[in-house]
Amino acid sequence: MFDKLDSVAARFEELGMRLMEPNVTSDPARYTELMKEYRRLEPIVEKYREYKSAKEAFDEAKEMLDEGGLDPEMRALAQEQYDENREVIESAAQELKILLLPRDPNDDKNVIVEIRGGAGGEEAALFAGVLCRMYTMYAESRGWQCEVLGANETELGGYKEISFSIGGEGAYSRLKYESGVHRVQRVPETETQGRIHTSTVTVAVLPEAEEVDFELDPGDLQIDVFRSSGAGGQHVNKTSSAIRVTHLPTGMVVECQDERSQYKNKDKALKVLRSRLLDIKVREQNDQIASERRAQVGTGDRSERIRTYNYPQGRVTDHRIGLTLYKLDAILNGALDELLDALMTHDQAQKLQAAQEE
Repeated sequence: MFDKLDSVAARFEELGMRLMEPNVTSDPARYTELMKEYRRLEPIVEKYREYKSAKEAFDEAKEMLDEGGLDPEMRALAQEQYDENREVIESAAQELKILLLPRDPNDDKNVIVEIRGGAGGEEAALFAGVLCRMYTMYAESRGWQCEVLGANETELGGYKEISFSIGGEGAYSRLKYESGVHRVQRVPETETQGRIHTSTVTVAVLPEAEEVDFELDPGDLQIDVFRSSGAGGQHVNKTSSAIRVTHLPTGMVVECQDERSQYKNKDKALKVLRSRLLDIKVREQNDQIASERRAQVGTGDRSERIRTYNYPQGRVTDHRIGLTLYKLDAILNGALDELLDALMTHDQAQKLQAAQEE
């Protein structure tokens, strides 16, 4: 492990020097690429420096204690230094093992979130709107950018389905744990008897695919233009600006009618299609590599019931890790960090255990 850490530290120092070179600072694309790598290595190097500093202090204290001849006060100080730094060494070593785990290559990507009402009809559609608001508020709290890509709104203001992009540093690394079936238990607004109903909403979180990630063959695409429908004022139905893209080999269909510009709608539709196809490709690769990963957090199995939101009890339960928080209102207002941090920690622990067993 320490040979690898020395290599990481050397690379970090090299990147620091290169980022100051004129030929790099004058090339925005190259500068951004190197800065991204620099930031990724920074926490590893900082933790390694903390480890080495503690190791030096520990060795110094151990040498003093082994030599003996210390007066009681000096011996107490040396013992304190020994104990404190031993704890730092142990915790830093554990954290370094986690930091050195193989990264998900998609962690730095932006995401496309697709939310669909499942069992429960209009109530499910209304809760799809609640989840959309939750993710949007969480994104805003982290300074990320959101953009609606397509929506099928119901009369009561819910969504049969809605897709939107979230762009920002680490978006996929945190939101990838949200894929799956979300269950809500509450008294619907339309319920006159006060009975609690259970409904479900499906969430899919896809890493946003760039053209370099997944190249679409124009010959595989059928692109149809039609008039927009639904709420939208005077412009709706007057021009054929809505786009339907069909991927012929898979039969996958993506529609977009949010923009007034046909070209913008086409661009958005292709972005969603590219990300869906990349997601299928990645899933197939993951299935081949390790079928047991299905049982782990973060696999994004769409059929997996991952979380329950119980309104009468003010409770949110994540079934994958058995975590229950009585903070329903805060979570639905975008306070997701406690949940996501717990999921990330659980995922890292599983990966660490798997790495040690290999």
